[in-house]
Amino acid sequence: MKKRFPYWLKRKLPAPGIMAGMKDLLQNLNLHTICESARCPNIGECFSRKTATFLILGDVCTRRCNFCAVNKGVPAPVNRRETEGILEAVKKLNLRYVVITSVTRDDLADGGASQFVRVIKKLREYEDGIVVEALIPDFCGSSSPLMAVVESGPQVINHNIETVPRLYPDVRPLAYYKRSLELLSEVKRMDPTTITKSGLMLGLGETKDEVINVMSNLRKANCDMVTIGQYLRPSMQHHPVVAFVTPKEFSEYEQIGMEMGFSGIVSAPLVRSSFRAQELYAKVKGDMGKY
Repeated sequence: MKKRFPYWLKRKLPAPGIMAGMKDLLQNLNLHTICESARCPNIGECFSRKTATFLILGDVCTRRCNFCAVNKGVPAPVNRRETEGILEAVKKLNLRYVVITSVTRDDLADGGASQFVRVIKKLREYEDGIVVEALIPDFCGSSSPLMAVVESGPQVINHNIETVPRLYPDVRPLAYYKRSLELLSEVKRMDPTTITKSGLMLGLGETKDEVINVMSNLRKANCDMVTIGQYLRPSMQHHPVVAFVTPKEFSEYEQIGMEMGFSGIVSAPLVRSSFRAQELYAKVKGDMGKY
């Protein structure tokens, strides 16, 4: 049976014209966004603010995580012109903080790292003052693709841990909890100045102790920032929502995270990994309003 949404998850629909304008821009530039592909509940707010998280390497993922709405299957060849489209969108939207993510491309030798590098370098050539957050896959644990992305100079590297290790076989069957933690640690070893970030979904069947343990592991991996939000089932074919976590419980996790020493943490039902990423970054940098 489908669970009824509690009141704190209700969102107002944005003006149709705003949504249409953003969708037209993205479609004309042949770009994908995780906002649309993952059916993010915050798409109205983000599109209204003229921002989006760009999805590179197509919109078909090679993995089959059963919490995610992104298309699964055999991806198309890499479109190198994505870089030009993203740059054009950044110019038209006047973005100063750009979040780039991708589908997982286990079919590519470098997991798609070279496309991240091309996009980041293109943005650097355009305006060195732009802040770039790269939300990356695990590259199957390979160090060389990760090093290439780190060396391209994004200020933030984000890799989502997603859930607690006990649920990985069901929720993320082709991913490995320890590999994700090691990736975050490796980024800091490669470049201690890079800000690292991760995200968790709640409501998949985890316990409070398990969540706190994951948060502790992230800190041990020198993860600087963490986002925690409610999992919402994209369709009846996806993992069910086991529980709706209350705003009070999310606030408790945020307090725990602050006490653990995260430089930045946002924990609330509708929080997503890249939602208001610019504001969290500014808070961590102690420079609110600059970006």
